[in-house]
Amino acid sequence: MKKILMILGIIIAICVTSAVTMAFAPKKNLKPSDYSIGITYEQAVKDKKPFIALFYADWCSYCIRFMPKYKLISDIYKDKYNFVMINVENPKYQKLVEDYSISGFPSIFIIDKQIDNRIPLYNGIYDDLGKLRGELDRYLKIRSMIKK
Repeated sequence: MKKILMILGIIIAICVTSAVTMAFAPKKNLKPSDYSIGITYEQAVKDKKPFIALFYADWCSYCIRFMPKYKLISDIYKDKYNFVMINVENPKYQKLVEDYSISGFPSIFIIDKQIDNRIPLYNGIYDDLGKLRGELDRYLKIRSMIKK
């Protein structure tokens, strides 16, 4: 009887541990649109703060892989930049996608409406958090030198 109770206790402990782990573990393979990062493009262009625009497609494996970094960057720079996600498959953004000549995904731009500036970030740095942060910091430094 003790062995049965012990085995039953172990099984229950394993089940509870598995359930808790699955409930709190980071979800994998989320589509970019599953993330809730930043504000809309329409809101960002009205603000004085520069913003980082991410053009993405939900089917894009590079976009899926990049999203945790984009989330991390948005958390780090939330006081200095607004963050925007633009689904290139959304018909309401078709003209915007054409205006920015988006042909690969993900595509990231630093956009500063206050000084009418848009800077594409080279996709070779997307996987390197240090280089990506370096570019964002470099823009903030240059922006601080511009008289408004």
